[in-house]
Amino acid sequence: MKRQFQRVALIGKYQAAQVDAARLLLQDVAAFVVSLGCEVHVEQDTATHLGLADLPMLDVAGIGAQCDVALVVGGDGTMLGIGRQLARYDVPLIGINQGRLGFVTDIALKDYRASLPPMLAGAYDEDTRGLLHAEVWRGGERVFDALAMNDVVVYRGAASGMVELRVEVDGRFVANHRADGLIVATSTGSTAYALSAGGPLLHPRVAGWVLAPIAPHMLSNRPIVLSDRSEVTLEVVAGRDASASFDMQSLAALEHGDRIIVRRATHEVRFLHPVGWSYFDTLRHKLHWNEGNS
Repeated sequence: MKRQFQRVALIGKYQAAQVDAARLLLQDVAAFVVSLGCEVHVEQDTATHLGLADLPMLDVAGIGAQCDVALVVGGDGTMLGIGRQLARYDVPLIGINQGRLGFVTDIALKDYRASLPPMLAGAYDEDTRGLLHAEVWRGGERVFDALAMNDVVVYRGAASGMVELRVEVDGRFVANHRADGLIVATSTGSTAYALSAGGPLLHPRVAGWVLAPIAPHMLSNRPIVLSDRSEVTLEVVAGRDASASFDMQSLAALEHGDRIIVRRATHEVRFLHPVGWSYFDTLRHKLHWNEGNS
């Protein structure tokens, strides 16, 4: 059942070069949300880096325990970062796009004053996105693990040749891929790195992942769509200085014999959109489809 939101967490893009402009924007958004009768709590790192000490602060755990909804002002990277952290608390996310693309921060900055009042009053569309949980195993020991909303990528070193990866799905051998790397992407991540590597677009309601090679040695090594209930294992067979990344944020240096195991995470991310939101509208606008047509 849809409900009104009273306690709103505010998360901003504090890595921006224009700190003063970012601070003023967050103050404007906070004041507007307060004018709607809501309580606003600024995420702790956002408040610290932007100098928003005059507003009440909460860390991520506090947001999860006390807030009804999180309002994210930034780009997709900001949304991915906080989405991974808040998924376990089942806090829904609303995105105001301050970045360039905005596939998951879908409210234009100029439109937030018109979009937020009905959404915070309970008029919104909702969709959920799955997360990847990846572990790096070395010699029988787990040495790294992380969540990813977009993708897990294993790739060659900057100064080395191809990396060779043994790929298994649900314990069954698929192939040894020789390429610049390999991407395991969610439907959300199908519009990110996997798209650049020639992978297909997956609608968010498709319960699937994309397994996409990066510049493969054999042109017959094509992207494949898997069930998101699969377990994908990538073992480093050959290649120097290979690394793994998770949403292009967390990095893990890899050694020969390391196994990266990717499963569906326990929790999902909840996105809220203005009523009438369409995934296809987003694709058409962000990917510039039908440009020049009326």
